[in-house]
Amino acid sequence: MAKPVFRGLLVAALFAITLFILIPPFVLRPAFIPGFAPPPDMWPRTVCLVGIALGLISAASGGLGRQIADDPLETDGSSRLHMVARFGMVVICFALFVVLVPSAGFLISTIALTLAAILLTGERGRWLWVALLAVGGPILIMMFFHSVLGTQFPKGILTKPFGF
Repeated sequence: MAKPVFRGLLVAALFAITLFILIPPFVLRPAFIPGFAPPPDMWPRTVCLVGIALGLISAASGGLGRQIADDPLETDGSSRLHMVARFGMVVICFALFVVLVPSAGFLISTIALTLAAILLTGERGRWLWVALLAVGGPILIMMFFHSVLGTQFPKGILTKPFGF
């Protein structure tokens, strides 16, 4: 089995496990939700269904983009050790996000996580776009979920006096 096909099936399997095994016991449906309101597991299920679809599309198109064996594969020169170190940094960033949310709040923590994710991809140019995406993206997403869907986000101890 080709590596892109296996990777696509692995992604689809991960989202399928989340959809069928993790969501039913951990996202409970309270009895007081009115009939017209979406249940609390709507968004996790939607994300999982999209993930399964994207994984299957990736697996189906896995062999379409293969290079000819004579063409050298162009990389950015990263070694396996460098990639493992970058993965470790991603894990550390998510752990710091979980630690920061109770003290700094959701918005500040998400801005820091988004900025770290952009910087870990290797982007060093276009600082205006990086700043707009890292700051503006979380603000717009939080405004949408708060205003349109009525979702409450955790307010941190340090940011509660400021209202966010």
